[in-house]
Amino acid sequence: MTPAVPLTPAAPVTPAGVRATARVHAVADGRGGTALPLLAGEGPLALRRTRGTAAEAGVMLVGAMSAPLGGDHLTVEATAGPGARLALGSAAATLALPGRGGAPARYDVHLTLEDGAAVRWLPEPLVSVRGSDLRVHTRVRLAPTARLLLREEQVLGRCGEAPGLLRSRLTATRGDRPLLDQELTCGPGAPGGWDGPAGLAGHRALGQLLVVDPVFAQSPPAAGVLGEFAAVTPLAGPAVLVTALAPDALRLRELLDRAARTYGPPSGA
Repeated sequence: MTPAVPLTPAAPVTPAGVRATARVHAVADGRGGTALPLLAGEGPLALRRTRGTAAEAGVMLVGAMSAPLGGDHLTVEATAGPGARLALGSAAATLALPGRGGAPARYDVHLTLEDGAAVRWLPEPLVSVRGSDLRVHTRVRLAPTARLLLREEQVLGRCGEAPGLLRSRLTATRGDRPLLDQELTCGPGAPGGWDGPAGLAGHRALGQLLVVDPVFAQSPPAAGVLGEFAAVTPLAGPAVLVTALAPDALRLRELLDRAARTYGPPSGA
């Protein structure tokens, strides 16, 4: 007899849209590896464990339905306990789609890294579809000895399409002290000139790589450039931010992958 496969819980639906949360908790297993005592998704946010390294647990976010649409509120919460190693990714690009009522959608990511933890948050790109209105907020809290490799990629519209309105904010604290707080708005309704020479200079793909590593306290990366439209900015803390623009998602990924090889900790370290 074939065993029953547990179904992903349905996310609550309200007149304003879908509310769904995915939760991950990683802990050191005492044998040099990482266990996942909590791995729970709702509605469009399905979670699957993937093959990791000896020390690192892998988790993939799999879209179980089209989201986020206007009015939806999706949340990803991940905690890495002391000494845990966690790699988080997504199986495909996320499309921000317009809803019927014109309300904005929200997508929140909360990452908490405790002492000695290491997290890699490497999702596929977010695509801002014409007519959509999405607000993204990524919040990271790190203990002083934690390490982070975080990549964000945003594509303004599908091929030949104007983008929707995208408001994206990234905030990070380390040991309760601010490390980074920045916000970007693109598309219709954004401040004038967002796509001009002082903003994105006509590029349709933008992204950033945030690397936090205590080793930077002794050997901080130098400010510099990676090609014509990518900048390396050391932060006031053991961290570096790489910001990049590109004409498309493929070339953006090439830039950020090069930055990850240069500044990021090795996989599973």
